[in-house]
Amino acid sequence: MKSVIAGTVTVTAGLFAANMLGVAIAETTTVPPTRTISVQGIANVPIPQHDSAEAATAVYRQAMAAAVLDGQGKAAFLAEKTATMLGGAQSVIEGGGYINCSSEGEYAEYEGGQPDFGSGPQPVGVVAPAASAAPTVRRAKTRRTKRRRTVAKKATAASCTLSAQVALVYAIS
Repeated sequence: MKSVIAGTVTVTAGLFAANMLGVAIAETTTVPPTRTISVQGIANVPIPQHDSAEAATAVYRQAMAAAVLDGQGKAAFLAEKTATMLGGAQSVIEGGGYINCSSEGEYAEYEGGQPDFGSGPQPVGVVAPAASAAPTVRRAKTRRTKRRRTVAKKATAASCTLSAQVALVYAIS
């Protein structure tokens, strides 16, 4: 009988101690989450239309560096306007890039090597089903009039721009 009472007291004391330990752990101070500012840096850098892949990658890296500077400037501005101190970068995400060329206001194709673009976030969507073709209608033949010969325009060099995006998250205090 004494051993049953002693065992019950021991188990009760053990449960009481474990309960107090659980309360003590719950009452410890918790660290608030780090406050951050998230920005996106964007940069556009000129690139020759017929650049090699190595040279295009160098231009892309130059554009990424400029995009990081753009993001830092935006983050510093936001930190100043919210009366906080800007800390170090917590994360940097390459957003990818693209090359756009134009010649006298018209689209032109980039014909050089592709730089090592990162794979930024890709939009996900559903493709609509293709519409069925309309029946063909025969038209009456018309006489063609003789046209004047057009003079070919001189070829102009296309101007190309490489765009890069970088997402940055900075700690603030």
